[in-house]
Amino acid sequence: MTSSSTPGLTRFNAAEDGTARAALDDICASGAWAREILARRPYRDAEELLTVSDAAVARLGPADLAEAMAAHPPIGRPTPGDPVSSREQRGMADAPADLRAEMLELTLAYQEKFGHVFLICATGLTAEQMRDAVRRRIGNAPHHEREIVRQELGRINRVRLARLAVTPAATPATTPTTTPATEGAAPP
Repeated sequence: MTSSSTPGLTRFNAAEDGTARAALDDICASGAWAREILARRPYRDAEELLTVSDAAVARLGPADLAEAMAAHPPIGRPTPGDPVSSREQRGMADAPADLRAEMLELTLAYQEKFGHVFLICATGLTAEQMRDAVRRRIGNAPHHEREIVRQELGRINRVRLARLAVTPAATPATTPTTTPATEGAAPP
């Protein structure tokens, strides 16, 4: 099986297990997810990689989801000094102070209710869209919200894996293109 012409996917397929695992850890903090992605290498193309990721996310148990979510900072509070985290949460950067304060209040209430950060594919979303989403979701039953979180995590992983697959050859394979300490991106 050979990979398509995407340079990042070619490097990922050829990387030693430790290097490939480090790249996956930068994408998602779930060990179960990373083990499944590693076990299926090499990938013919990015679509196969994304399909395997979707299936792995669908199989994550509650502890695996909690492990993945623990690496995500709250919306509006990206990891300091992390340009990827800032990029993925760009929609909150220029929000007015009152909206940022409201978002903080809402996300803290969400975290109190569900026991984890509010997880959403944030890249491409405005501050208002993120606020509206947390307003809608805070009333969900925990089991329903857990499935929404699973869907959001899947979208985040897809976007990050797609970036990994197309990373130009000039970027060393060990240089992470994303970090787990961000809120994700809009669906591809």
